[in-house]
Amino acid sequence: MQRGTFTISTMADMELVDITDKAAAMVRQSSIQSGILHLFNPHTTAGLTINEGADPDVCRDILKGLRHNVPRNLDFQHVEGNSPSHIMTLLTGSSLTVQIDQGSLLLGTWQKIFFCEYDGPRTRSVHWKIVADG
Repeated sequence: MQRGTFTISTMADMELVDITDKAAAMVRQSSIQSGILHLFNPHTTAGLTINEGADPDVCRDILKGLRHNVPRNLDFQHVEGNSPSHIMTLLTGSSLTVQIDQGSLLLGTWQKIFFCEYDGPRTRSVHWKIVADG
């Protein structure tokens, strides 16, 4: 088992940051041929997701849809004013697990791994663990 933490600096209040290459590099460096990569985001206003990464319009549409479904102008009680960010995090989740097969992430043709910033810009961290099959 190998583990660590990496940081991400986001540039906007909301954005999807493709972290697929970083995750794939960690798997390659581990030399593990079969197992899982687990990613955990310890922040309550940011998430992780897997979705299409070939067309950048998909990411823009996802953020547009989230903004539409979780409007910022509701009468939220949280004094920091970032309740929509907390709700969006509920929708994408805080962790991901991806299978490793033949030393590579087992992702679909169009799939990428994204860090989802909902309350930026900020410097964030993601914890990772690679576990080999028994």
